[in-house]
Amino acid sequence: RESSRLEAIYVRNVEGAGGETFHSRAMIVDPHVVHLLGEDRTVTADQILIATGGRPAAHPALPGHEHCIFSNEAFDLKELPRAIMIEGGGYIAVEFANIFHGLGVDTTLVYRGKEILSRFDMDLRRMLHETMEKKGIRILCHSVSEWIRKRPDGRLDALVSGGEVLTVDQVMLAIGRIPNTENMGLEGIGLEMTKTGAIAVDQYSRTNIDNIWAIGDVTNRVQLTPVAIHEAMCFIETAFKGNPTAPDHETIATAVFSQPEIGTVGLSEDDAVKRFSDIEIYRATFRPMRHTLSGRDEK
Repeated sequence: RESSRLEAIYVRNVEGAGGETFHSRAMIVDPHVVHLLGEDRTVTADQILIATGGRPAAHPALPGHEHCIFSNEAFDLKELPRAIMIEGGGYIAVEFANIFHGLGVDTTLVYRGKEILSRFDMDLRRMLHETMEKKGIRILCHSVSEWIRKRPDGRLDALVSGGEVLTVDQVMLAIGRIPNTENMGLEGIGLEMTKTGAIAVDQYSRTNIDNIWAIGDVTNRVQLTPVAIHEAMCFIETAFKGNPTAPDHETIATAVFSQPEIGTVGLSEDDAVKRFSDIEIYRATFRPMRHTLSGRDEK
């Protein structure tokens, strides 16, 4: 319901600004023409902006993958599972692990890497890992699921690396996201794509076709909603106001809504070491007053 409410707000904002919305799948048939499949008609435009986003990556090679859910389905579960296994180690996997655990679900996080949240500073990653385990979330690194099987009672068995079989009510796959670029006619008009299926763009979000642009997750640059909004504002300046403006992806503030939350801005320690010959690193830890007064050990 909440997702639908937010989507409705975006539609109202577009229509309130004088925009027209078409509820139909579409294909770009030439650089200025879009075919609306649901209405079997075409619309034309001087400029075309592609912002179709991304979707959870599937895992068809995993035996039993049809029994798994993605983050989208998590909001529509008819009942709270008693136990869940989440595969992945990024934002979505970590946040949902904390959400389900906070709701009283026996939660196991399975990740193929050596530590969760691979693009963050190691200090933050280790601290969050330790805190999550203290809370009762089980984290299995250097591990993947080998197969998923449905039991007669409706529960699921999941074989993970090392031979252990986990019995859970739900298995969520959060192993990444892929751009929504299929069946849009992009190859037919000669639009350049990257090896990951994302749309290739220059610093101004322009594709190899002068009047076609792309922003957001479909370009696989930085997959954050505020960044896509910033890219859209830069696109407007460049395409319609004669003020070429490139989005700045250098110092993006990020946050993971785990418990506790973690956030970053600027270079990570690893990036700083690669870029500069002489850096200084400072660390400090403390317990928030509310945790101190309540006797909690969370830092």
